[in-house]
Amino acid sequence: MLAEAIHSFADSGNQGLLLWGMRQAKRPPSPDYPLGWGKAVFFWSFIVALVLFSLGGLFSVYEGWHKLHEPAELSYPWVAVGILVFGLVAESISMRACLAEVRKVQGNRSLWRWFRESRQSELVVILGEDFAALVGLALALAAVLLAILSGDPMWDALGSIAIGAVLILVAAGLGIEIKGLLIGQSADPEVEARMRRLLDGSDDVEAIYKIITLQLGTSVMVAVKAKMRGASAEELVAGINRCETALRAEFPEIQWLFFEPDVAD
Repeated sequence: MLAEAIHSFADSGNQGLLLWGMRQAKRPPSPDYPLGWGKAVFFWSFIVALVLFSLGGLFSVYEGWHKLHEPAELSYPWVAVGILVFGLVAESISMRACLAEVRKVQGNRSLWRWFRESRQSELVVILGEDFAALVGLALALAAVLLAILSGDPMWDALGSIAIGAVLILVAAGLGIEIKGLLIGQSADPEVEARMRRLLDGSDDVEAIYKIITLQLGTSVMVAVKAKMRGASAEELVAGINRCETALRAEFPEIQWLFFEPDVAD
C-alpha cells in the first residue's frame, strides 16, 4: 500500500510536470529560440520518466526489500483491499479515456507500433503511466489477498518489489522513446509518407529528391528538395507557393516549411 501510495503521489506530480511542459511549448519563437519552445514538452516528459523510475520504482523495490528483512503483520487488510479495488476502477476509467485519445491518431497501427512511432510524448507518457498504475494496483491487490489468505506478510513484501520492477521497466521504456524526440526525431512516419504522396501527385513537381522533417513538440519543421516543372523563375516560384499552400492545408501542424528547387540531388 505504501508503494502504491508513493506511486500515486508521483503520478499526480507528473501530470503537473506534463501540463507545465505543454504550457512552455506554446511560447512563441524568439532570437534565442528561432524554432520555438515545442521541444519543452519532450524535456518534461523525460523528467516524468526519471521521477517514475526513482520515486516510484526504486522506492517500491526498497520498501519490499525492507519488509522482507523486517516483516510486520498487516494492519486493516480489508480496508486496503477496498481502496485497491476503488483504485482499479478509477484507473480503468483513466486508461479508457487515454485509449480513446490514442485511437484518434493510431490509424491502422497496433498499439505497440503506435507507442514506438508516436511523436506525442505527453500521450505516450500518460499511456505508460496508466498501464503501470493498472498493473501495479493489480499486483498490490493480489499480494494483499495472498497475505490475508496465507497469513504470511512475505507476500506483501514481494508485491512491493513486483510493483517496483514494473515501474522501472515502464520508466525505462518511456525514457528510451522520449530520448529520440529530445535528440531530434522526424515526424511520424505515416505523416511523412502522406507528405511525399501529396507532393508526388502535384503537377508542379517533377521529382522529389529529399524530404526532411523534424518534430518540434506538437508542430513540425519540413524541408523539401525537389525538381520543379516551370520554364521561368515566375512559374517556379508560383509552383513552389502552390506546393507550400497544399502542404499547410493538409498538415496544419507544419510551423516551418522550407522548399529548395534543384535539378539534381
